[in-house]
Amino acid sequence: MLLEGFGTLLWLLSMAMLALAVVALFFAATAREDAYRAADKKTKPFWLIILGLAVVVNLLPLLFLQIAGLIASIVFMVDVRPALKQVSGGGPRRGGSSSDGPYGPYNGGR
Repeated sequence: MLLEGFGTLLWLLSMAMLALAVVALFFAATAREDAYRAADKKTKPFWLIILGLAVVVNLLPLLFLQIAGLIASIVFMVDVRPALKQVSGGGPRRGGSSSDGPYGPYNGGR
């Protein structure tokens, strides 16, 4: 019974790693090519190949390669994706205020 529960836990972890790799691959595929160069990251084909291999490896029962794919997915999601969003204009706004409205700052009718 304990081994069955452990097998279920490993299956759930494997599915979570696969989902993360698929999401990272989707984000890598939908980002613009020039954003990779502007963010000074590796090229888009490089990340598509690495993350594509991560998806394939997560379908195989090889834990060491699955962990390597997990690391590649995490690096993309934590380092590369925020840099791509910032270069593409999708990052957080700098200099804005919490009282800014859609057409500029709201000053309470002054």
